[in-house]
Amino acid sequence: MSKSFKIIVTGRVQGVGFRPHVFNLAQKFSLEGSVSNNDEGVVIYLSGEPEKVQLFYTTLIQHPPKLAKIRNHQLSETAFIPFDGFAIVPSQTEGRLNLQLTPDFAICDTCKEEITNPKDRRYHYPFTTCVNCGPRWAITNKFPFERDHTNMAVFEMCDSCGKEYKDPSNRRFHSQTNSCSHCGIELKLTDTKGATISGVDAIQKTASFIKDGNIVAIKNTSGYLLCCDATNPLAIQKLRERKRRPTKPFAILYPSLSLLKKHLNVTKIQEETLTSPESPIVIIPKTDSKGSLAVDELAPQLNQLGIMLPYSGILYLLATELGIPIVATSGNIHTSPIISDVGMAHQELKGVADYFLDHNLEITNPQDDSVVKFSNRSREKVIFRRSRGLSPNFDVEVKTNQKILAMGGHLKSTLAFIPNDYLYISQYLGNLDHFDVYDRYMDTADKFTKLFQVLPEVILVDKHPAYNSTLHGIELAKKWNTPVRPIQHHKAHFASVLGEHGLFGQNSAILGVVWDGTGYGDDKQIWGGEFFKYQNQVMERVGHFDYFDWLAGDKMAKEPRISFFSLADAAMNEELHQKFSKEEMAIYQQLKKKETLKTSSVGRLFDAVASLLNVCDYNTYEGEAAILLENRAHQYRLESCTSYISEIKNGIVPTHLLFAKIHHDHRSGRNRQEIIADFLFTLATMVIKMAEQQNIKEIAMSGGVFQNTVLIDMVKELAGSEYKLYFNRNLSPNDENISFGQVAYHQYIKH
Repeated sequence: MSKSFKIIVTGRVQGVGFRPHVFNLAQKFSLEGSVSNNDEGVVIYLSGEPEKVQLFYTTLIQHPPKLAKIRNHQLSETAFIPFDGFAIVPSQTEGRLNLQLTPDFAICDTCKEEITNPKDRRYHYPFTTCVNCGPRWAITNKFPFERDHTNMAVFEMCDSCGKEYKDPSNRRFHSQTNSCSHCGIELKLTDTKGATISGVDAIQKTASFIKDGNIVAIKNTSGYLLCCDATNPLAIQKLRERKRRPTKPFAILYPSLSLLKKHLNVTKIQEETLTSPESPIVIIPKTDSKGSLAVDELAPQLNQLGIMLPYSGILYLLATELGIPIVATSGNIHTSPIISDVGMAHQELKGVADYFLDHNLEITNPQDDSVVKFSNRSREKVIFRRSRGLSPNFDVEVKTNQKILAMGGHLKSTLAFIPNDYLYISQYLGNLDHFDVYDRYMDTADKFTKLFQVLPEVILVDKHPAYNSTLHGIELAKKWNTPVRPIQHHKAHFASVLGEHGLFGQNSAILGVVWDGTGYGDDKQIWGGEFFKYQNQVMERVGHFDYFDWLAGDKMAKEPRISFFSLADAAMNEELHQKFSKEEMAIYQQLKKKETLKTSSVGRLFDAVASLLNVCDYNTYEGEAAILLENRAHQYRLESCTSYISEIKNGIVPTHLLFAKIHHDHRSGRNRQEIIADFLFTLATMVIKMAEQQNIKEIAMSGGVFQNTVLIDMVKELAGSEYKLYFNRNLSPNDENISFGQVAYHQYIKH
């Protein structure tokens, strides 16, 4: 006997080919009914034999579309509905959004084949997509995910695309981003004066420009990229000078995995990540580079390269045409956010690019490429930047009905928002000291509240009173008459790991180790080398690195030599005089006498060690000194390492003693690489010693210092099976996780 049923499926189920998949499955089981998107996910009505409906339901949940991530699902019987066949019906919107948003997906292999096949009608069409790939979040204005809610709405499908869209056997059946060269997005190649270069194949001509040593600004599907030949040292140097980026490594786009594997040793996990739907930049050791890459110019003084594969049609066609690796770095001036608007790109980048390859698809949510690294020994995954392909969803269970907006940190800012049953974390936004970044940050907060049509019931901010994120949070709270709750920076870091791993409910104590560059402490000093204990909804500080002088404010983070000066004693005057003029020495000595502000920052300790060892006196990009130290220690032998510190007294790591011993080794002429390895080994040892002192067997680590994969591997080797270790796994350990940490702390810590 035929009956009717209703199925509701939630999670990442829109923009992933879920409705066409349901349609074909219903046909397979000879069921009648309908499927539609709604404010909460996908709703399915079925009429047929109960056994067939149950089999349909089981099959759907166990074998959804490959890009879908089902969170919840339910099947219930309803009053009988006499359907005539099965249909995909327009989205039903009855209330506010309560679903996961859809991130951008890398171009699939089938679409790649089409755009390189001269016999295919989509040959050389760079914006070819299907239900399994293409931009989503980048071009979406509102949900549910329908073409009319995206920037594809202005491109009306031609008859051929329309037939594909209506054909259940076609993989573009109900593909909301479907288009072709007859009805879709158009490329335009221009010079710096805006003059169109016509009568040529835009991709082929762009490739020839790059091969000739030019820099081309390419509007990709998530924002502009600045590209040049990665085998041409002069072109790379020209890009460095014009972009004002003297030493920061450039990302490299390889045309194919096969060529990449000929040039570099790629592990299985690196390969899987490079070719995933998220397709991030993966940091790979360059030690055994066999190709013609200009490695010294691409990543000065580093033994690693940031590599990605083409993740959009435009990049795939260009890379295939070129057949060589190219630089593909964010289209912006150093410290500004990635540009997506054609007019702004031509205005801001005309002094950087020689040519522009533009298109007429608007980008609503510009995003940088995500960046991932795996440690050399334990293969621990570390996210350096969480953006394209990963944002704006964050898949953790939400256990609150309160609407929460978390404003995050200041340097690597993100926003976190709970407007419904889900948590959303914005793409990486950047340093809020810069006006353009701050402007985009404010715009993102505004977009979140408008998209979900919900205002927060509480706003969470960093405890630092002068952070722009804090100030904007207070401003929004006044505007919306919403309470504000400040949360200490390093406690938010710790809470981010506890939240990621679902550890708030357990009874045993957990040690939190949070090391970074800077954060406003509860005692109004600058924290950054912290130990916490969490148990039974209480978080307390149980130790820290001994304080040293915080000199010259923000300048200290930009000049590692100042950190050296702060930690130096009289025995180090000779080295100081090599780094400071007499006038500077006098100024900093006066500052040191008067300074009352202190810091426990491990990030600044890294700077001081880098300056002492003549590795880096000035950071040209954030964390440069620490990265250079890590690079010099990657071939360590743990059994040969010794700790500079034997014990922690009363929870205090003796920072000055540690630094003095490093100086002694350096003055005695010891190998610099061995000193750096012992320094990192000392830090790893401090983690275990503090756990021993607190009698705790579980350790959670966060903060920018834990982007150091050598340090991570050392801690894991020392911990062995005796300790259980937790790191940020789906968030970066740097300040990008602060917004989530604020949400987690607010929900679970007693206050």
